[in-house]
Amino acid sequence: MYQQTDTLHVLPGQRLQRGVCRGLRSFDFVCVEELVPAPGLRVDVMALGPKGEIWVVECKSGRADFAADRKWQGYLDWCDRFFWAVDAEFPVELLPEGTGLILADAYDAEIVRMGPETSLAGGRRKAVLRCFARHAASRLQGLRDPMGGVWAV
Repeated sequence: MYQQTDTLHVLPGQRLQRGVCRGLRSFDFVCVEELVPAPGLRVDVMALGPKGEIWVVECKSGRADFAADRKWQGYLDWCDRFFWAVDAEFPVELLPEGTGLILADAYDAEIVRMGPETSLAGGRRKAVLRCFARHAASRLQGLRDPMGGVWAV
């Protein structure tokens, strides 16, 4: 008899990423992980909504992970809404007010507080959508042809 087991042997932040992507799928968002919108920035999750809205979700696995983050404000220029994703044990009072909050685990996520909307300018939106599309296509191509070369976007 087949028994399903969790084969996700990864870091806690990566487990949050998976749960966030699953949770946002229920809102008809598609996601990519570890996207680099600009040199020096790496977004944990970028989500693209059905109306073209772009959300960035920064996953924090604990207090130390949050305290070490010095880049999160740089992500605000690359999205319409910004969220933190944390697990149920995280001290949410540490998170800055005026940002979105998602509670997640490795299997699902729930939006607790919607991040404020700050619409991207047209030129920036076009650049972000191009980056998103190339990143997603590169990931898919790498999965379909892992020996096809190094795919850097």
